[in-house]
Amino acid sequence: MIEKFFKIIINLKKISRKGWKTKLGISNPESVAEHVYSTSTIAMVFADIQKLDTLKVLKMGLLHDLAESIIGDLTPEEISKNEKVEHENKAITKIFSYLPQDLSNEYLSIWQEYQKRQTDEAILLHEIDKFEMAIQAINYYDEGFDKEKLKPFFDTAKKEINSKYIKEILAKLLP
Repeated sequence: MIEKFFKIIINLKKISRKGWKTKLGISNPESVAEHVYSTSTIAMVFADIQKLDTLKVLKMGLLHDLAESIIGDLTPEEISKNEKVEHENKAITKIFSYLPQDLSNEYLSIWQEYQKRQTDEAILLHEIDKFEMAIQAINYYDEGFDKEKLKPFFDTAKKEINSKYIKEILAKLLP
């Protein structure tokens, strides 16, 4: 059964980040797997700086968009937040069912912690998820994409990030 889990995670490499496609018209945007890698790596650095549980943050980062390997990258324009959570929970339950029970329980607990945003690690990862999106938008700006079309991505990051330290770094990076 574990082989099904591995096939599912590999699928993330084929799932494009839909917002870049629909809002910017990028024909070959980053994949969810690329986003997950960048988010996890950035989160690792911030977790170490903040002396948080870096291993938990890394696991959370690697798992945070795993449900998209089944449901795809759904944007707020196409589905409500509650519906998305419902779809993600069903998908993640299925995905984790292919793992040994102890790992399934551990990963589900980390997944739920991320969704509830009640720990410093979960709060950090949510903010880094938006921070990484803003950095990707900056990269697209550097490649010549219209700043006005990218503005909603920048605005979302500025709104969703509460950490003064991360906001300061983002402000230095923004065009």
